[in-house]
Amino acid sequence: MVGTVALKDRAYMFFVYAFLIGLCVVVVFPLLYVVSVSLTPYSEVMKYGGFLVIPRNITFAAYKAFLSDRMIPHAYSVTIFITVVGTFINLLLTSMMAYPLTKKYLPGRNFFLLLIVFTTLFGGGMIPTYLIVKATGLLDSVWAMIIPSAIGSFNLLVMKAFYENLPESLDEAARIDGAGETSIMLRIVLPLSMPIMATVGLFYAVGHWNEFFAAIIYISDRKLHPLQVILQTILKSTQNTGEINVEETLPTVSLQMAAVVLTALPIIIVYPFIQQYFTKGVLLGSVKG
Repeated sequence: MVGTVALKDRAYMFFVYAFLIGLCVVVVFPLLYVVSVSLTPYSEVMKYGGFLVIPRNITFAAYKAFLSDRMIPHAYSVTIFITVVGTFINLLLTSMMAYPLTKKYLPGRNFFLLLIVFTTLFGGGMIPTYLIVKATGLLDSVWAMIIPSAIGSFNLLVMKAFYENLPESLDEAARIDGAGETSIMLRIVLPLSMPIMATVGLFYAVGHWNEFFAAIIYISDRKLHPLQVILQTILKSTQNTGEINVEETLPTVSLQMAAVVLTALPIIIVYPFIQQYFTKGVLLGSVKG
């Protein structure tokens, strides 16, 4: 009987490990393919019919083509600015709104929650939003890519659920010691909120780093375009040149893959450092009880 149970456990573990290995292959293979094509000469890509996983001859021509453009460093600075400053503003405003909504004695609490949930189902539309941005004087400003998305409804609800899971005894003990709402928020709640801050911060940061739509709608000054818009402009200009030497040395697909690597690499580098907080924050911020 014991041998049968052990055999079932081994079969189960074999199935689990096989499934996880297969899942890893599915996840890693596209990334490996993107990097390989971006580093492979056009002749090598054509030799293997466009399907290449491990490059044999490496060239950085596609990356040099992007980085040689004088707009790329400036676009990186714009993207880094809206990512860092925007994420800070997002976390500040989201936490300041989420924490009071956890208090049942807050006047109008249910009304505000209803409005927040309503915005997750219905949006104002592109034209009304554009008119508001224009009326507030944010057009052709980096703030047009930060202020309109300062608070995300979903992230707000996740952060609120996390705050509600914090022990009420901490709040009560602080009040007995004479602490006010601001003091409780800054000295007790925020130090315990690193998991949810990392989780929501990652959501906000990825959104800012990949900013594209707001830039092409609100920004006409090319000097204020973020990285995504500049890379897309370079790809378009490369496709429209029609020059044989460009197509021979730098195929469009290699440029596209290099663009993917340049935009995704910073997020890939940062994610492992906040993974432990990210996982914990998602779990604690998703379920209340």
